[in-house]
Amino acid sequence: MWNRQANTELQSQSSNPEVDSGRLAVPSALSLARIGASLKIEGSVTGEEDLQIDGKVEGPVTIRGRLTVGCSGQLSAGVTARELAVYGKVSGNVDARDRVEIKRDGAVIGDIQTARISIEDGAIFKGRIEIGRSVPNQATKPESSPALGVGAA
Repeated sequence: MWNRQANTELQSQSSNPEVDSGRLAVPSALSLARIGASLKIEGSVTGEEDLQIDGKVEGPVTIRGRLTVGCSGQLSAGVTARELAVYGKVSGNVDARDRVEIKRDGAVIGDIQTARISIEDGAIFKGRIEIGRSVPNQATKPESSPALGVGAA
């Protein structure tokens, strides 16, 4: 009925994070880091996982995943992330590849560059918004092409 050796092998395999479920032990997209409300960070913050800021951060933040600035969160610098949700306050320019959401009591003071944006009633926003991305090579080539200067003369 019960095989002690098989049970011991299962326990030793599942306790090893590198073998767990056949995956290597790396931060997953579902993992979330959090900066608590009583914390203040002066300097840059970078990471691969999602991040929620409930405290104060004075310095640039670069996150590959979703960045959430909580109700008590205050961010004073530039932001680069895939997605940004603002419930608190962001003072600085924002570059979000996918989406920016400014919630009801949220505030963003700075320029935003993103593909999609949502600003709820009651939110504060002061700055410019650039929606979508242009391909730099195509946008600058016609203007700087030598053929235009020759043909125009």
